[in-house]
Amino acid sequence: MDDSQAQIDHADKRGLELQELTNAMVRLYKELFGRGPTKARTSYAGPDAILATIQNSLTAAERNMIDLGEHQRVREIRMFFQHASESEFTGTVEQITGRKVWAFVSGTDTSSDVSSEVFYLEPVPSE
Repeated sequence: MDDSQAQIDHADKRGLELQELTNAMVRLYKELFGRGPTKARTSYAGPDAILATIQNSLTAAERNMIDLGEHQRVREIRMFFQHASESEFTGTVEQITGRKVWAFVSGTDTSSDVSSEVFYLEPVPSE
């Protein structure tokens, strides 16, 4: 197999992996928060970090709280649930990628209804 075919195969494998990660994040949000997002995307942010962008995932109760000006309370509740479920998030990423997650960062912009899940992976040893 030549180098160009190997690059295409690697890109295909990575694309399937990212789709699987996106589907898993949607499933986790639905299980954890009772409502899955309507839009999600996952991408590599360099060789050792994965960024999952989740849109339109706030529940009706959370949107009502935001209408009352309770943005900080919603962020705190989300952060609590996301970190209480850290093992589900990181375990899923480790299972799909075959790599160890050494750090997990989660955040939500309640005004735009966008959340991010960032996974820092242990580097792959050089060949």
